Amino acid sequence: MKPAITVKRVYEKPSTKDGVRILVDRLWPRGIKKDEVRAAWAKDLAPSTELRKWFNHAVPLWTDFEKRYKAELKTNTSVDEFIEEHRHDKQITLLYAAKDEEHNHALVLKEYLEKHFD
Repeated sequence: MKPAITVKRVYEKPSTKDGVRILVDRLWPRGIKKDEVRAAWAKDLAPSTELRKWFNHAVPLWTDFEKRYKAELKTNTSVDEFIEEHRHDKQITLLYAAKDEEHNHALVLKEYLEKHFD
């Protein structure tokens, strides 16, 4: 059975409904302590530094960003490792720090993972 995957800003309070909490940003979020997050950190699932800097949260680049990030995920061995490690989890919450809740890499990663968990 596939895990249910949700996304949530890392600044939101943890909930018992979150299940396994995974921070998926390459950089640690500003102004937050590691013990406050209560999550594993899978920074290797985040977009490359080059892609992150290129996108720079510019909404007009969103469609191209999605395509480029998915291309990175296809060749990222950390994705297969993540899927293997979490295949028996019932609930996974992907945490991200971006302010934009509609245009962030965690949404792309969620969609990608949902298609690749079997």
